[in-house]
Amino acid sequence: MTKLSIITINFNEREGLHKTITSVLSQNFTDFEFIVIDGNSTDGSKELVHQYQDHFAYSVSEPDTGIYNAMNKGIKAATGDYLLFLNSGDGLVSSTTLSEINQAIDGSIDIYYGDLVYFDAKKKKMQQWTFPNKLSLGFFVGYSLPHQASFIRRTLFESVSMYNENLKIASDWEFFMNAIINKNASYKHLDIVVSEYDLNGISSNPYNEERVNLEKNQSLQKYFPMMVDDYLIIRELNSKRVKNLLYIKQFRWPWKLLKAVSNFLLLFLPKQKI
Repeated sequence: MTKLSIITINFNEREGLHKTITSVLSQNFTDFEFIVIDGNSTDGSKELVHQYQDHFAYSVSEPDTGIYNAMNKGIKAATGDYLLFLNSGDGLVSSTTLSEINQAIDGSIDIYYGDLVYFDAKKKKMQQWTFPNKLSLGFFVGYSLPHQASFIRRTLFESVSMYNENLKIASDWEFFMNAIINKNASYKHLDIVVSEYDLNGISSNPYNEERVNLEKNQSLQKYFPMMVDDYLIIRELNSKRVKNLLYIKQFRWPWKLLKAVSNFLLLFLPKQKI
């Protein structure tokens, strides 16, 4: 059985699809299967899939009902021990990436995850996104594991769940939360930069933040109903304004001034309920 399956889903992103295909096919390690799921694109992607079809273990171009329906199709077609979802626009950072990953994965862990690089438009340079070695509810409040840099044991989708197709943006977050926090799946951070993350994805769009939070709350109600209040408190503690307060606290006189203003304002507010 092949150790690694690379799954790429695409819909009307021909340029991004070509970038991803080129990245995967440039690997000096070749003992993996490459699966491409296209959603019946009309921008030339379908023709591109046909052009490279000899390099794919499985490919299809047909209508789907969304991102996670396409990803589930890829899971069902895969035969590898571990799956990596490298969607259109994402790319492996070097030609030796899969070789490094193959050496790092020994099969004893359910989820291996590495790091990402992305282009910071404000600073106009590449930045690295490094993930923690230890995961907790606090981590999942604001973040998720990167599916572009996570190698997930294929059988975990049988014992935990497939991706929830009722969600449009946060289903991978729900999967990781359920697998790690609820099902106690084992995980390990690899000190390897795996992929270049395409920030044009739907989950990265700030206009989708409200939808993301709504879907996360739905998932919490489904799997962790008693943790919803704790989750909301932790999310508030992770907010920018609380972080600003903690920063100010490092400076004696600004902190004293802030406390004085706060105490003055409290005089005019109803008593807090304990």
